[in-house]
Amino acid sequence: MEVLYTHCAGLDVHRDTVVACVRIAEGRHVTEECKTFATTTSELERLREWLLEHSVTHVVMEATGVYWKPVWVVLEDGLELVLANAAHVKNVPGRKTDINDATWLANLLAHGLVRASFVPDTQIQQLRALTRTRKQLVREKVQHVQRIEKTLQEANIKISSAVSDIMGQSGRAILEALIAGETHPDQLAALCNYRVKASRQKLREALRGRVSTHHRFLLRLHYEQIRSLEAAIAEIDREVGEAAAPFQHLVELLKTIPGVSDTVAEVILSELGPDMWRFPTVGHLLSWAGLCPRNDESAGKRRSTRLRYGAPWLKTQLVQSAWCAARTKRTYLRAQFTRLKARRGPKKAIMAVAASILTAVYYMLRDGVAYQDLGPDYFDRLDAGKLTKRLVRKLEDLGYDVALKKAA
Repeated sequence: MEVLYTHCAGLDVHRDTVVACVRIAEGRHVTEECKTFATTTSELERLREWLLEHSVTHVVMEATGVYWKPVWVVLEDGLELVLANAAHVKNVPGRKTDINDATWLANLLAHGLVRASFVPDTQIQQLRALTRTRKQLVREKVQHVQRIEKTLQEANIKISSAVSDIMGQSGRAILEALIAGETHPDQLAALCNYRVKASRQKLREALRGRVSTHHRFLLRLHYEQIRSLEAAIAEIDREVGEAAAPFQHLVELLKTIPGVSDTVAEVILSELGPDMWRFPTVGHLLSWAGLCPRNDESAGKRRSTRLRYGAPWLKTQLVQSAWCAARTKRTYLRAQFTRLKARRGPKKAIMAVAASILTAVYYMLRDGVAYQDLGPDYFDRLDAGKLTKRLVRKLEDLGYDVALKKAA
């Protein structure tokens, strides 16, 4: 097999140690040297000097949690780095040692058998860290809201049956009153905003319960956690705004897609970056994001069409946007959803809409153009003859004689 890189190295990265294997090929003669380094900054700098002394040009390492990131930062100056997916570079079973792992990685890299993972530049990495942290904090907030709902149900307080959002203006006012010790249904119902659709009688019955000191303690604990998380989310939003300022024109561009808000546009940019040169075609991007069926075929039979794992942070955000786009009237995305929903069900239809949104994102970022909606009648215009035959057949089934005449 042809050797692409004569001076390369493989790194087996752990929390406290890094095992490095340098592979040098001179003609048919190959020499390998392995050495173990600690993961402190001074040791990583010594690793870099050791690699440069051996004239190493390319280095490969596995994506092991967050342990690869400090190694990457120290070595990226002067060396061509490759980040490999651990599932793609598994060694032969029964030969599992740190030295064998580093040697195996070096051999794969030398022959060009490592598929590099996508590692964005530092600016995009920082934006990605902020958007992912925001997502985690939002999830934590939702968990505390669910625990508040559980505590209220245990106390037989049915706020969620009368108020659409227990964290809205009326819901918060009632929660604060319950925490302060108020239990009278009339006093609690009077705190609701006039826009609440439930009647006063229904509110009083929903707020008539048995709230104990134990319940107040839990409500106060979770409510304080929610307020703390909301303050942290607001602070992260300000940081995200500053980090995304250089890409504000792209954020405004992506917002022209139905269902894409500021938050979604920031997540898309943080996960993909502003340049689409990393993906040769839109199919490569859909595959990377996990929005296309997997290849699972044996003996000429297709065994599974489940979606690939892909990029979970991006995929979940695109699916949420797809649900919003499917509810936007008179758009191509809504027409696509309703058309596929009848044949394939809502879940597969919404994934198709998410794939369409990502397809639009690819061409918009690549060419710098705004979103152009194909229109709600796109599928009708696509095959007018087929639509005409279907409608004629439907009328004939209803007992009518149909004679078509071309309009002037």
